[in-house]
Amino acid sequence: MTTHKTILAISGLIRPLLEPRLPGDIDVRWFMTHDEAIEAVKGAEIGWFDMNDTDAMVATLREAKDLKWLNSIYAGLDFLPMDLLIERGITVTNGAGINAVAIAEYVVMGMLNIAKGYREVVRAQDRHEWLTDSPGKRELAGSSALLLGYGAIGKRIQPRLEAFDVEVSVVRRSGGGAMGKAAVLGPDEWRARLGEFDWVILAVPATPETEGMIGADELAAMKREAVLVNIARGSVVDQPALIEALEAKAIHAAFLDVTTPEPLPEQHPLWKLDNAHITMHVSGRSQDKMFIRSADRFLENLANYRAGKPLSPIFDPRRGY
Repeated sequence: MTTHKTILAISGLIRPLLEPRLPGDIDVRWFMTHDEAIEAVKGAEIGWFDMNDTDAMVATLREAKDLKWLNSIYAGLDFLPMDLLIERGITVTNGAGINAVAIAEYVVMGMLNIAKGYREVVRAQDRHEWLTDSPGKRELAGSSALLLGYGAIGKRIQPRLEAFDVEVSVVRRSGGGAMGKAAVLGPDEWRARLGEFDWVILAVPATPETEGMIGADELAAMKREAVLVNIARGSVVDQPALIEALEAKAIHAAFLDVTTPEPLPEQHPLWKLDNAHITMHVSGRSQDKMFIRSADRFLENLANYRAGKPLSPIFDPRRGY
């Protein structure tokens, strides 16, 4: 009597970390190209087919007609067809939290960079010029930050800022009370208080609800000395309104790890603004443990999947995160 083998279609990029640790009774199909992926997913029950080309990922998903579980290293999966995931009842696990430490560190780096004018220090070094004064004189200590989004990344940003004596206020759906040292604001409270904060940090998922949540009105309500930090998605900010605010010096600066579109075209006006700090969506890549963590998490989930136990973290296509 023959038993049906579970078919796993998976990118060959993760192969060195997984192959020696996978159960022997699984039919594993490794692929390196999009064409190989299209073939590999036929009949596959489990898929992990992350690619730099998101269109290719979508096309591969559409061909994976027998898929029951889709895994991804990406935390934001807003580029996938939510209706298809719902229709086929596919369980999705994402990379939420995999890069959270690196991104939280990047936020602190960006804030310190702007506070101390470090970009100008680096430029002076390139010119072999000995500065006699600091181009930036702000201290993080005693400043206030509004943190929009309290998922895996937001939960790591808060204690790192508090270690610098930044007063953090967190925006959560529930609102009210306190989260550790941080005050908690509800989704209907934060806009009225935007003018109180030195730093406005965006760590929300990209959903229809968050699209354009920082627009002309919100930017106008911020302090002239305020800095906008976006490590969420470019879509959560009205980018033309942001450019206008930066050009008019209506806010002090913006630290943007994400933009619309990505990559940002060479002639885009954001590149030319001295108060726009663009970091090309590399915050999550500023570490060397991403694939190790992802492999460990996948193997743990695989054991749970085969044992009929819950998987984690679950991406809900109905909510978009």
